[in-house]
Order: sequence, then C-alpha cells, then structure tokens
Amino acid sequence: MNKPTQDFFNKEAAQRYDERNSKLSRISDCLHFLSTLVLKDLPEKSLILCVGVGTGAEIMTLAEAFPQWHFVGIDPSANMLEVCRERMSKAGYADRCEFIHGYVQDAPQDRKFDAVVSLLVSHFVHRDDRAGYFQQMTDCLKDGGFLVNAEISFDLNSPQFPAMLKGWEAVQTLMGATPESLANLPKQLKEILTVLPPEETEHLIRQSGISLPIRFFQAFMICAWFGKK
Repeated sequence: MNKPTQDFFNKEAAQRYDERNSKLSRISDCLHFLSTLVLKDLPEKSLILCVGVGTGAEIMTLAEAFPQWHFVGIDPSANMLEVCRERMSKAGYADRCEFIHGYVQDAPQDRKFDAVVSLLVSHFVHRDDRAGYFQQMTDCLKDGGFLVNAEISFDLNSPQFPAMLKGWEAVQTLMGATPESLANLPKQLKEILTVLPPEETEHLIRQSGISLPIRFFQAFMICAWFGKK
C-alpha cells in the first residue's frame, strides 16, 4: 500500500479539530443522526468502512446507536487517526474498530462492507479522480450495501451562488474565519476544493453502481446522499 507522505495535521491541530468545528455541531449532529436512520435496517452485526474518518465523529454516533457494529476507519493523516484511536478508547469502542493509515484504495480487499461512509471528504478529491473515488467505495460494498456520501456541493456558476456565498460566509465566520480568508472564499471553492454541482455528484455516484442516489440532507452547501448497491 502507498502511504501518504505528508500529514496536513500536526498532533496539536488534530486534537483541536473538533473544538474548531464545535460551533457547527448542530449541522454535523443532524447529518450524523440522519445517517443512523438511513442505515438502521442493516444487519445487526454490520461492518462499516469510514473513509477519511478524521477524529471519528461518525463512528461515535454509529457505534452508540448500533452496539454490535464494527468499523474500519481510513485516513491519510496519521495524527488524526491517533486522535480518533484515543477517542474510541476513551469511549469504550476501540475493540470494535480497526484503523488504517491511507486512502480508500488501502481498504481491506478480503472483506466487503455493509456500508461505506464518506462525510465531508470528497470535495478534497480532484475532479479527474472523483469518479474513481466513488467507484472504489462502491467496490468495497456487499451487494445490497449502502453508500453514504456528504460533501460541499453547489453550482458555483449559477445565479444563486452569490446569495449562497453569503450564507457560507456566515458558516465560516462561526469557525473563526478572518476578513482575509472570507475574501478568499470564492477562490478556495473554485480553485482549491473541487466543488461540483449536485447533479454532477449524483451522476458520478450512479456511474459507480449506486443506481438511485437520494439526497437526504442539505445545510447551505453541505449536501449528503445515500444509495444502495
């Protein structure tokens, strides 16, 4: 497996990640809660792959809701994984978790998963690689398994974008954005992140083998879909 060569989070930044995002907890809590409803009919002893698991917020929610589920968390940041591991140990979930330093292509090949969850990760994946990203996640699923994907998604060339940008600026302000970083938001969305229109994301998900992706959540530009393989 090819391991990441650069870690964008040092240990201190990884430890402060949840604190920095705590002002948006009402958004993330809703997304995680709705994800439990989407996945509630999976088998009692399901195996879940969390791609870009970060500090493990989705594992915390799912592990509490489904006490017999087991999890594989993958992340390219070794420091984030370490914080995730510590968090799971403190919560008593570590014996139900496996952690892998890497990307989705480093997922175990000898197992298929009942669900693959990717929350607020795919907008970091380059447009040319996005179809492959969804395909790799869908390939990890059992037949009948579920994909849950959340990302920043909007048509940045639409007439609605300037109004949406005002709302997004409010979100970023809650997270401690400076006037300079707010001024750079359009450039960040258009040149640094890969923000696709929802219709394009849905097309790529369908192309991967999820025939009927359903958008079940939106908070400003944060959109989430689920679908069955």
